[in-house]
Parts: sequence; C-alpha cells; structure tokens
Amino acid sequence: MADFTVAISTQVLLFLCVIQFSVSEIIFEERFEDGWESRWVKSDWKRSEGLAGSFKHKAGRWSGDPDDKGIQTTTDARFFAISSKIPEFSNKNRTLVFQYSIRLEQDIECGGGYIKLLSGFVNQKKFGGDTPYSFMFGPDICGSQTKKLHVILSYQGQNYPIKKDLECETDKLTHFYTFILRPDASYSILIDGRERDSGSMYNDWDILPPRKIRAVKAKKPADWDDREYIDDPDDVKPEGYDSIPKEIPDPKAKQPDDWDEDESGLWRPPKIPNPAYKGPWKHKRIKNPDYKGKWKIPYIDNPEFEDDPDLYVLKPIKYIGIDVWQIEKEAFEEAEKIRKAKEEEEAQRAREEGERRRKERGYDRRHRDRHRDKYRRV
Repeated sequence: MADFTVAISTQVLLFLCVIQFSVSEIIFEERFEDGWESRWVKSDWKRSEGLAGSFKHKAGRWSGDPDDKGIQTTTDARFFAISSKIPEFSNKNRTLVFQYSIRLEQDIECGGGYIKLLSGFVNQKKFGGDTPYSFMFGPDICGSQTKKLHVILSYQGQNYPIKKDLECETDKLTHFYTFILRPDASYSILIDGRERDSGSMYNDWDILPPRKIRAVKAKKPADWDDREYIDDPDDVKPEGYDSIPKEIPDPKAKQPDDWDEDESGLWRPPKIPNPAYKGPWKHKRIKNPDYKGKWKIPYIDNPEFEDDPDLYVLKPIKYIGIDVWQIEKEAFEEAEKIRKAKEEEEAQRAREEGERRRKERGYDRRHRDRHRDKYRRV
C-alpha cells in the first residue's frame, strides 16, 4: 500500500463575519508554528488497538519555505486525532466562514481528513471519529471511485450529510477548503478560493420537510393550450392543387427510331417526378398565440413544513478537532459497510424523530383548532 501522508499546512482558519456591520471577527486561527502542541491535545483514540498515529511538525515535500511548517501524519494505516479548546462562540445572526488547507503528498489508497466543530463538553483525550460534532468538513479518497467532499451538519442531535455529490481534489498539491454558512441558511463551498457549489440548507440537506411539494392530484385544466404551433387559419389551399400529378411524361424523351407499333404498341414517354408536385397540401404552421407552455404538475405549500428560523445555527462551539484516517482498501470497504449502516441507522432515527415532531405539530394544531372553536361557541 502506498503511503498516505496528510500535511495540514499553512493554517487552519476560522472566523465570523457580522454582516450588518461589515465586521469580521477571527475566532480561531492556527498556523502550526512552533509551540502549536501547547494549544492542542493529542487523543488516545485507537491507541489501545495499536492503531493510533501521531503528527509530526515539518514543512513537508516541495516546500517553498522550510520555516512554513504544518502537521503531518507519520505512519501508514493509522488514525490521527487532535483537538483544541477555543473561545466559545455562536454563529446566530452571523456568517460563519470556515477554512483550512490540506496536502495529500503521496499516492493515496484510502484515507480521509476532516476538520470538526464540537459543542458541549469534550474529553479531548478520547476525541475521535465517534465523538459527536456540530459540523464536519473534509475529503474522503479511496481508489478511483471515492473522491468525496463531506459536509455534515448536526441538527437536534442528528447528523445530516449534504445530499449533493461533491468531489474533492486528489492531486499532491496544497488545497484550501472553505465553507461559508449565512444567517439566511444559504451556503457556499470554495476550493482554492473558487466557488465550487452553493445553495440552501432548506434544499440540500434533508433536515426539514420541503417547503413545497407536488400537487399530485392536480389535473391539467381543460382550457390549457399546450400546442406551441398551430395551422395558420389564413392559409388557403390553392385552387387545383389536388389535381397536380406526382409524375409527368418526360418531355425530353423521344420515340426510338426502330419502334414498331405493330409489335410493341403505341409508344409512350417514360414518367419522371413532377417538379410542380409538392406533396399533400398542408397548412403553414405559425406560433400559437394562446400557447401556455407545457403543463407541469404545480407545487403547493407542504402542510408538513414548519420553518425553523434558526436552522443554520449550530450549538455553541467550544472545540475544533482534526480527524485523519488512512487504511488499506479492503479495510476501507469493510469500514464503508459499517459507516453506511450507521448512516442509515442515523437517517432512520432522523426520520422517526421528524415523524414524531410532525405528529406533535399536528396535535398542537388540532388542539388549537378545538380551543378556537370552543372560544367561538362561547
């Protein structure tokens, strides 16, 4: 297996921007300069299994500045986890901008490197892949098939991965990954400063039911005209048009000199296509002035949708963590099975929780309706 070396170099940068005042506040910045270890706690995750790796402090290969160092994985087929306690902050009413750089210096078989934002109390010595988080961002690479960029948000204790298939970079160069989350729940994803994707949490995560749903019982109105072109009502077939023959005698043909009418009968010239024949007459086609477009099933307000204006708000962040893993392809495939099963289990819990909330909202609405009706009767 080829070595998988991750150099998280130059900086891990996290800052908030208060939009209404055009002021940005840097909450946390780490350039991994000398003394970085005093700010980070190395985790014992996987140590009892002999699978814990440790970071080294170096500039890595192809460095333009040997003093510009980062942290780098040291051994193959290991799990690496460190975290740092940061000033507690909330992104409520503020734009969260989260950025870090990573370089995959060697050919990769299977590996991933994530930055996580953590809420509540975290036992930093036990921080690892199973530690609950509020936000996770980073690439997964395995073979030629998996080149995924994960963006996972936590909402009411459940993890929700982005629904889009986002690809990460797979070369051996340094790349900057940036995630921006705004108070209107819109987001942008940038790689090396260029926007790769954007959208809304309402559409790209299955957190809340959709605002709109298709009106499956809707039918096309009887007067809906979806004919883009129609026959020109002013176009009239020319008189005698149907009398024009398809073929005519060839005017250039001549009776052979040796033609014997007694033996061969009356000579007739061969037929040729009639250039005046235009085929069956058809009306000219014109744009339909009453054309309404192709009818589509309309969308209606989803009765199950109940907005959460704080959808974008993460739980107050207290820690930042770096979680890196690198394993052989066979181990990855087995881990993928476990991960997918876990994701499905979490998705099922999320669906059940969503169903419970919908039932509660339905009960609350019925209760309010009964109370209102009783008040009206009184």
